[in-house]
Amino acid sequence: MKKIILSALSLIIITAGSAQKKELPLFNQFVDLAGTVGKNQGSVAGSYVYNWRVGQKRKFEIGIGTRITTYFGTKKDFLTAPAKLARSITFPFVIVFAGQQEKNFDTLTVQRPLTTSVNFTANLGYHLSPHWYAGFNIDVIGFTFGKNTNAVFTSNGIMVTEPLAKPSPFNLLLTGDNDLGSLNSEFFLKYSINQRWAVRGVYQFLFSEYKTTTVQQTASNGTVNDRFRNKANNFGVGVSYTIK
Repeated sequence: MKKIILSALSLIIITAGSAQKKELPLFNQFVDLAGTVGKNQGSVAGSYVYNWRVGQKRKFEIGIGTRITTYFGTKKDFLTAPAKLARSITFPFVIVFAGQQEKNFDTLTVQRPLTTSVNFTANLGYHLSPHWYAGFNIDVIGFTFGKNTNAVFTSNGIMVTEPLAKPSPFNLLLTGDNDLGSLNSEFFLKYSINQRWAVRGVYQFLFSEYKTTTVQQTASNGTVNDRFRNKANNFGVGVSYTIK
């Protein structure tokens, strides 16, 4: 009888251990669709994410992914983009806290901005509980495409029509206003409905960039510029599906 009891206990321990391993996989793989809105602008984004679960309890996640983001708006202002004109300090990461050089700001007002970006992403996350998850993601490198569109270029109060404003084609994360092109980033809180489906609440910080073709900015120091940036703070929701 003692042998039977010991065998039964061993079987229970092995089964429990196997169940625990199933509950704590080595990776998390999912696809996601999100929509956000802001003042006269918004976005739709679809992404694929592959995260590794790390740490003793595997609550932390770090990984990579790909994302397609379509940004749209109405009569949005795009300001002087290059960091050497826009900020007092351009050193990576420190630039985020640098002062803005508003004296160098010119404006490109794009009538109907519409861009689509394809970027690789970096992702971080933490499992707060079996159902709740907090995360952050950011575009790292990729490209953007979209049609030429009408815009109005304003410098020192003088307005000039720009009929061929176009999205900047190359995207690269360099921190703050050092960035190039269109980059999407999100802070989010996700709730798992079941093992497959989850919903997210999203705060989005989105850089979108246009270039001029027929007109250019000439700064007070003689720098010539054709890049202009819109920074959108949007809110939205997302739906995720875990791939087994």
